[in-house]
Amino acid sequence: MWRLFGKGKFIPFSYKLMISYILFVITPVAIVGIFAYVTSVQEHRERTSENLKGTLQQVRDNILYQTDDVERISDQLFYNYTLHDYLRRYEGGWYSYETTTKYIMPTLENLLNYTRSNILLTLYFKNTTLPERFYKQDEAIDPLSKVKNYELFHLNRIEQEMWYRAFLDNNGVTSNNMWRQVSLDEQYDNISLLSPLIDVQEWRHIGIIRITIKLNELLQSVDYQKFSDNGHLYVLDQNNKTLFTSSSGEESPEIPNSYAALEQEGYLMLEEPIPNLNWRIIAFIPNDVFTERANNIRNLTLLICLTSILLLSMISIAVSQYLTKRVAKIISTLHAFREGEFHKRIPFSGNDEFAQIASAFNLMGQHISELIQQVYVANLQKKDAELTSLQAQINPHFLYNTLSSISRLAKFGEIEKLHQMVMGLARFYRLTLNEGEMIITVANELEQVKAYIDIQKIKYEDRMTVEYQIDSQVYEYDTVKLILQPFIENVLEHAWYGDEIHICITAALMDDEILFKIIDDGIGMHPDTIHHIFSPTGVRLGYGIRNVDERIKLQFGDNYGIHINSQQEIGTEVLITFPLFKKDKSIN
Repeated sequence: MWRLFGKGKFIPFSYKLMISYILFVITPVAIVGIFAYVTSVQEHRERTSENLKGTLQQVRDNILYQTDDVERISDQLFYNYTLHDYLRRYEGGWYSYETTTKYIMPTLENLLNYTRSNILLTLYFKNTTLPERFYKQDEAIDPLSKVKNYELFHLNRIEQEMWYRAFLDNNGVTSNNMWRQVSLDEQYDNISLLSPLIDVQEWRHIGIIRITIKLNELLQSVDYQKFSDNGHLYVLDQNNKTLFTSSSGEESPEIPNSYAALEQEGYLMLEEPIPNLNWRIIAFIPNDVFTERANNIRNLTLLICLTSILLLSMISIAVSQYLTKRVAKIISTLHAFREGEFHKRIPFSGNDEFAQIASAFNLMGQHISELIQQVYVANLQKKDAELTSLQAQINPHFLYNTLSSISRLAKFGEIEKLHQMVMGLARFYRLTLNEGEMIITVANELEQVKAYIDIQKIKYEDRMTVEYQIDSQVYEYDTVKLILQPFIENVLEHAWYGDEIHICITAALMDDEILFKIIDDGIGMHPDTIHHIFSPTGVRLGYGIRNVDERIKLQFGDNYGIHINSQQEIGTEVLITFPLFKKDKSIN
């Protein structure tokens, strides 16, 4: 067998598992199952049938208990002669209202507390001087959707209903209770107890009591699992109509005309009548249930099972150790690859599937490591180039504006201001150059924007006021340089609303982020202007703002950058976010 595939070949892993499964699992289990079934069904069929009949009688008793619980409420009303007296009095006005609110309604509310079931108690009465109480009828809503409720109706609402006429005898009076599905009951799987209200003095019909309950609540004890995992239970009414079924979900058998036909289908049928209701409970029990209680085969079954388990366990341990060692090596390497450790290798020898998988994984790991290194270096070079390009685009713009201001000061002979502006410009560029580095400390960034503001205050003097609200904790972290100055420059160029402008610069630590805010009380921006600033395909507006946003996203990712809130003639708030970051070690 081991040379089935020729010299140097091997039995595939799937064949090994299949052969083991056939030899050590299917064969012994099949032998035990067949032997137990054949030797036990006949011996215990009769005793098991008796037990099942007892269970069926218990189900019947539980149903009667549930119906009696509901009928007790009906009896309370049937024998309530005070209620009958009120229903016989045809007096309108305040008397009928007081009768209804102070006696009839409290009586019904008290009766609802006598049962734990969710019911709808409906009272129909001939006395039309008494007011009705009911909820708006909607056939799309189950009447039992409201918990424990009651309703009052005039009897003339149902006198033409077929179920009402069928409830009365030839004399128009009946004293018997009836369980029927009337009105919307069948649609929502409900059932109603119909009880008469009789004027015993004149023996005339004065009303009807209808108590509606969920059919599955009334028949909650009808559970196929009490008999078998694959059983089927039916509850039939006096017209042999199926009121309720409980089954394992498999296709339920039809109720046959003879027991012999049912036995041929592999079922035992048990029937139990429910007195007073004219209902029947029918149980279909598969013949397999009798094999489960075969006492004479139990010891032999246990012996065979224990022997099989012991033998299979020993074989399983040996086989699993042989296979698990190889699989574990592959899984370990897969976990290492998932963690980014592509230098891991699988040491395997041989010529089976495991050796081929190992060879493929080792080669794949080597290629991935080489590709990652190449991509990593290329991305670093690309990021540095992009940052340098974006940085270079901002500095000339600021330098041009500042030199223009210096030129104007020189032209008007304001030497002291000229000196201050040149010194401020020198300090600004000393911080900006930062020895060629693109990353700067938050402290230097704030100092840099203050240098810029000092330059501009020479130009605008008292017309420009600046307030700083800086959290000292932010000083220890780093950021991309020159991210505040473009916004101050933008305020001074475009935001003037009158002769003065006030600017507030804040910096705060927010969880794992730093948040800068630049707030002004200027003219504000239209929402379309903000949209065009950030739209890569829109009108070229706010180049400096977009430049800062792109540099932050390039360095820290798309979750960070610029957000602008603005209202016209009120002012603008610019929010700048970036993560807690240090050049040597990022903090997240």
